Amino acid sequence: MKAIDTAIPDVKIIEPAVFADDRGFFLESFNQAKFEAAIGRSAAFVQDNHSRSGEGVLRGLHYQLPPHAQAKLVRVVVGEVYDLAVDIRRSSPTFGKWVGVLLSEENKRQLWIPEGFAHGFLTLSDRVEFLYKTTNYYAPTSDRGIRWDDPKIAIDWKTVGPLTLSAKDERQPLLADAEVFD
Repeated sequence: MKAIDTAIPDVKIIEPAVFADDRGFFLESFNQAKFEAAIGRSAAFVQDNHSRSGEGVLRGLHYQLPPHAQAKLVRVVVGEVYDLAVDIRRSSPTFGKWVGVLLSEENKRQLWIPEGFAHGFLTLSDRVEFLYKTTNYYAPTSDRGIRWDDPKIAIDWKTVGPLTLSAKDERQPLLADAEVFD
């Protein structure tokens, strides 16, 4: 397993060692000791989530406020997504900046998204199965989001067709109006 830096130092691409032959492949999808060494800190996961979506589904940008803030380790096991993290820590030099990464069943990459970041993804294939581990339980009272198309953040979603969003995601506030991390 190796960690690859992104434009925002706290967000890391995690690349597992993949052993492939004519039978298929094997990879260690998670190893606590190797993962913590790769990100340079401890992380205790308490919940695993699994979503399935069709093409053109945009989920996000979601996060939870303290005391229920969550870090996430995300990956795709079927299909392909454009996955991203937005820094929502007001005191951070990268506040309002984002990084995007292609995650797919082919590249088997994962993305580490620490607390203090909003997370979202756009599905790029007919069927996507998306898995993520979280460091805190889902808490509806701490659940927040920001608009996926906030012009100040200016995310290039690389869209080519119509998008499908939840009603909740369509009415999220702009970053300037959202409750975020101090």
